[in-house]
Amino acid sequence: MNYWLLKNEPECFSIQDLAAAANQTTFWDGVRNYQARNYLRDSLKRGDRVFYYHSNAEPSSIVGTATVVREGYPDHTAWDPKSDHFDPAASPENPIWQMVDIKLEQIFDRPIPLEELRAVKELDGLELLRRGSRLSVQPVSAAHFAVILRLAQQPGPADAKEAKAEKKVVKTTAVKKEPAKKAPIKKSAKKK
Repeated sequence: MNYWLLKNEPECFSIQDLAAAANQTTFWDGVRNYQARNYLRDSLKRGDRVFYYHSNAEPSSIVGTATVVREGYPDHTAWDPKSDHFDPAASPENPIWQMVDIKLEQIFDRPIPLEELRAVKELDGLELLRRGSRLSVQPVSAAHFAVILRLAQQPGPADAKEAKAEKKVVKTTAVKKEPAKKAPIKKSAKKK
């Protein structure tokens, strides 16, 4: 099994769109970079796991995981003139571009922003963090995949700071309890 990261703009097709798709499955089309195309054609295999990355988002983040359920095959959107991904050089006889099918595994409880990933020493060497890296299909090592899955299970830095601040506020605003005052004893009136 290999591991990958697939980038997509959420306005184009978000992980929520994948969750709403039939069988939570879709084809990953529109890749128009030769190196990314080669990964789709030659390297992504059935059963490989992928991170779903929302690019050009506020903030850009890894938002969940999916599994490759169909290996590379011709991207038919390339020869459809009505498609946003039309390439006049492509045709059914000369498909040029490739796609794979993916199925949703999980949506993370919280997105893992790019800046948080940059701060994790264990992710040194991750292609996504390399300056100038723009590939929409990227390999991810098994070790990096495991680190990111672990991050997804933890509260984010902002969540941790917020929880710490709340705890501090609770401590500083705690009211000291005064001992209860005893009610005065009522003396009964004596009969004369």
